[in-house]
Amino acid sequence: MKKLSILILLVCVSYSANAQTAEELKKEIAPKKAEIAKLQGEVKALQNKIDALPGWKKGAFGTIGASFSGFNNWFSRNAPDANAGNVGITVNAYANLIEDKFFWRNSGNINLGWVKLDDKSISGDEGFETATDVFTLTSLYGKRLNKKWALSALAEYRTTIIDNFNNPGFLDFGVGFTWTPTSRLVVVMHPANYNTIFSKGDTVFTSSPGGKLVADYTATHYKITVKSNFSLFASYRDSNLSNWTWTNSFGYKLWKGIGLGLEVGLRDNQQEAANSQGVALIDADNKLQSFWLLGLSYGF
Repeated sequence: MKKLSILILLVCVSYSANAQTAEELKKEIAPKKAEIAKLQGEVKALQNKIDALPGWKKGAFGTIGASFSGFNNWFSRNAPDANAGNVGITVNAYANLIEDKFFWRNSGNINLGWVKLDDKSISGDEGFETATDVFTLTSLYGKRLNKKWALSALAEYRTTIIDNFNNPGFLDFGVGFTWTPTSRLVVVMHPANYNTIFSKGDTVFTSSPGGKLVADYTATHYKITVKSNFSLFASYRDSNLSNWTWTNSFGYKLWKGIGLGLEVGLRDNQQEAANSQGVALIDADNKLQSFWLLGLSYGF
């Protein structure tokens, strides 16, 4: 009985010692976490100072998405024997020269997608068809009036590169003002702008003068990279000649620049709708255009 009591006492003492050690270790963790948080804050502040320095700022990120499937004797489908595939890729790149008295911001966007449905009951291979085809280049020069406002000139070109390159091609060129409330947000307001449209043959596309509004937001929040761009042209000649495009890119970093990416785009363009439907401009059913792509993202 005496030996059993001693054994129980030793177990209790050992448990108490371990519990006390665990509590002491937890108390030591708290100040370490505070030190890490302080160092992270200092690193972020230093990085902000580096980003604010004059000179070139360059970068790029994008998304790759793909899916493939095959069916054999899958009778619940209309095409029980078929192969399907979907491939998409986007690239967003920028090169900005930021100086005390002026800035020159340049960006490019490519969004390409292909889709395929090969029905084995039909002879021949249907191959991949173009699903998304967007190519955009933008160049903005500004002469600073103060830290937030600048006199500016903008050139923006948009077309397709897989099918019908520069047919149509949209080129906006105008002058006005640019507002940069933060390093992440750039708002372009150009009341003097001309929208030139390149097209071949007898088409509904018509160039016209108008106003240009562009809002571009680029930022990194923790591991998430965000880029949102809204571009609006308001024609002074005819509202049916106006158009707007809004694209959004999101990237979540998982490992060494690789992560998950999401691309979403919306567009309204009466002239594109009329050209696609083969009708007069006023008769077009101008439905909202959209695309999205989910897949692996990359950045550097």
